[in-house]
Amino acid sequence: MKVVAPKPFTFGDGKRAVLLLHGFTGNTADVRMLARYLEGKGYTCHAPLFKGHGVPPEELVHTGPEDWWKDVMEGYELLKEMGHQEIAVAGLSLGGVFSLKLGYTVPVKGIVPMCAPMYIKSEETMYKGILAYAREYKKLEGKSADQIDSEMAEFEKTPMNTLKALQELIADVRNHVDMIYSPTFVAQARHDHMINTDSANIIFNEVENDLKKLKWYEESGHVITLDKQRDELHEDVYQFLEQLNWED
Repeated sequence: MKVVAPKPFTFGDGKRAVLLLHGFTGNTADVRMLARYLEGKGYTCHAPLFKGHGVPPEELVHTGPEDWWKDVMEGYELLKEMGHQEIAVAGLSLGGVFSLKLGYTVPVKGIVPMCAPMYIKSEETMYKGILAYAREYKKLEGKSADQIDSEMAEFEKTPMNTLKALQELIADVRNHVDMIYSPTFVAQARHDHMINTDSANIIFNEVENDLKKLKWYEESGHVITLDKQRDELHEDVYQFLEQLNWED
């Protein structure tokens, strides 16, 4: 069975634009439903696909934060080229980290970090996440259990330089959160076992803007955009965007 590769997408033709960023080992499907919801409310949404994502895991581990940041900036520039002068950004997990980085790098109208880590539980947790992703991907390809075990044994020998670089990125963004002056809505799942949930408090406390909000989603896990409270999240993100002082 061939895995259908996810792609970047652009939905809508409204004046107000939102850049949507997916998570580490995720893809644009992470934010697709949110994009469709916002499109229905008159927003233009663009989601880039990070290099090495949505492809075999062997390719993922040979990419890193510099590659993904380039994809983020290209997505931002694409919206600018489409004529959007005011751009908000929302990101899940790693995408949330990049949304914060955008906040002190380029002009953004508002920021929505969702389950964004400010420090990693441990490299081991991240490593387990990559292995789980790799095994699941191979299952989706329709490979036999024996073949998957054999390929996983080989995969585990690969140096995971990506993880160290990822930790360095998160630490760097963590040190710059107090340089963010854009309105910020921090969304955090209570049952998030991938990251240390105190990250949400760090972001909320350190962002330098009076228009900021932190909401805990009591029944959700890490991939909050696809979990049981996603409809509530969609509406909350929309209501936050509507509070921003758009020119139009």
